[in-house]
Amino acid sequence: MDKLTFAVVSCSNFPFGYFNAYEHIAKDKEIDFVLHLGDFMYEYSRKSWGGVSGQLLNREHLPANETITLADYRTRHAQYKTDQGSKLMHAAHPLIPTWDDHESTNNPYLHGAQNHQINEGDWYARRAASLQAYYEWMPIRDPKQIADRAKLWRHFQFGNLASLITLETRHTGRSKQVEYSQHLANITNQQTRDKFVREQLYNPAQTILHPEMEDFLGKKLAQSVSNQEPWRLIGNQIPMAKIDMPDITKHVDINHPKFSKKAKSKVAKAQQLGKWKLPISLDTWNGYAAAREKFYEQCMNVKADDLLVFTGDSHCFWANKLHTQQGQSMGFEIGTTSVTSPGSFDYFAEYARKFDTLLSEQNAEVLWADCEHRGYVKTTLTKTQAKVAYIAMQTVTQRSTASFLQKSMTIDRTRQGLKYRI
Repeated sequence: MDKLTFAVVSCSNFPFGYFNAYEHIAKDKEIDFVLHLGDFMYEYSRKSWGGVSGQLLNREHLPANETITLADYRTRHAQYKTDQGSKLMHAAHPLIPTWDDHESTNNPYLHGAQNHQINEGDWYARRAASLQAYYEWMPIRDPKQIADRAKLWRHFQFGNLASLITLETRHTGRSKQVEYSQHLANITNQQTRDKFVREQLYNPAQTILHPEMEDFLGKKLAQSVSNQEPWRLIGNQIPMAKIDMPDITKHVDINHPKFSKKAKSKVAKAQQLGKWKLPISLDTWNGYAAAREKFYEQCMNVKADDLLVFTGDSHCFWANKLHTQQGQSMGFEIGTTSVTSPGSFDYFAEYARKFDTLLSEQNAEVLWADCEHRGYVKTTLTKTQAKVAYIAMQTVTQRSTASFLQKSMTIDRTRQGLKYRI
């Protein structure tokens, strides 16, 4: 195989708009497959996030309540499959899916989830229902053993050109997330900041991958290196690069009249995170920094330090250069924005574009970021080159395939390693 082209998508939220990115992908005959990195559907009720948009667009969630039972999850999956863009994409291209969190509920971990409350019944019953519905409605084989349903890690080999390994980072190996609400008030100086990072984020007990997943990963990467394949691809749900909240103090007026009370609260938290150079999110690999170093060590042990990591979840486009804590290059992370879910930093309003700039200016691993637009990533691999196109849709509030190329990046495989042009 001399050439491979695929689309990378994530985060399609029905009430927030039409899945125009899917329809755009369906019309592209160059695409060999679609890599879906999760949040194919969302669990929220009509009265929750997206409720207002759903009413305006006549795309309210079914059922009206939050999905908890097997019947709920089946109904929600069925609704998402009614979107015309979704129909066309599934008809046109094979899909390689993996889940993130919203296929079950927001921010799950081994023994619970942020969006699972005690009055919603048994967590394990809910998770089992969500996984069963996923296997029923997605183009993926159901494991022979029901107990293995959560172990969604897979390997795909594309001739002698590339290997793709998709990770499972939600239900099998993830410790409960560290929460800023329990620690941020105690960070008052550089010493307490460094203690928090060392004891919480670099805590070896904070795991994210199942031991069987790690063993599978090591074997498949070693096999790829032994086969002298040019590319080792990782299908990864959550941002992997070291991404701290930038210091926005001199750039954002917290008293701007357009900021709502809720937006002001978010900006105030962002100011505090930026002041102490803390990660923008602890649900990502940044909240599991020791586990990330272990992942990198596994890769280096089999000489796979030239990864292309494809990431969803954040509703942002990313071009990131990955490194170990000691500065060893590990390859690149290519993040796709959402299909329809709003940008994670929309609360910055007219400062949103400046915020994107600050992300790259103040984070060594961030080459470029765009959290404003919805769309997808198209990647074409040859033996010596990876061409990445960040494709943004003009709108999601009406059905349209109008789009534009927001950014492109080329990664060249040279004798000196991977080199990029952006």
